Amino acid sequence: MVLDECTGHPSTYTQARTSMELTTRWAMRSREHHLRSPFLYGHKQYQFAIGQGNVYADLRTGCMEELVGMDFDGYAIGGLSVGEKAEDMYAMTEVSTSVMPPNKPRYLMGVGTPENILRSIDLGVDMFDCVMPTRNARNGTLFTTSGRVNIKNTRWKQCEEPIDLLVGAESSQNYSMAYLRHLFHANEILGLMIATTQNVALYLWLVRTAREKIIEGTFRPWAAETIDRLNAQRQ
Repeated sequence: MVLDECTGHPSTYTQARTSMELTTRWAMRSREHHLRSPFLYGHKQYQFAIGQGNVYADLRTGCMEELVGMDFDGYAIGGLSVGEKAEDMYAMTEVSTSVMPPNKPRYLMGVGTPENILRSIDLGVDMFDCVMPTRNARNGTLFTTSGRVNIKNTRWKQCEEPIDLLVGAESSQNYSMAYLRHLFHANEILGLMIATTQNVALYLWLVRTAREKIIEGTFRPWAAETIDRLNAQRQ
């Protein structure tokens, strides 16, 4: 990844433009250095550019057009999910992907919830990263295929149901909700480990299934139904 500057939210148009221009200058210098540097460890190193421009469509478009002209190996969308409205994030993602080459990886940085991921896949994004599944797990919030769970709640105290039968994680299939709740209230580190495994497994299940549905041609109806189900508070 090249060096970039991520503006906060809100930022004025002038602030966003100044930052975007700095990012593109850095990208040019990084690209030139990368292309004249030998590969290390006997393998090619791939370089991604990062598009900026805050929530201003013309800045996003102009930035990404400049970066595409530098012929990077992949392209990232940076500076989103920093406090702007979700609809602004999706709009700027769509603006950016409309400029990106279709034959190179597209990476949305720092995003996000399962809904964010599915909606961004629909906009043409290939790659994601986010602390949400692991951070939320450590705080007792689970993402499951039947909805969100606050495992610390009393409602799970006597629940002998497995955590999640569909995601494929052994711990999610073999431990009950009541046991996981007990671990959290006993401050046992195993509770954080099981919850983290569940959330990471859910995200892997999500993108793996999304790929299958894209190939089948049924992604959009499946995604709409899945978003509703995953956003529900598990009963």
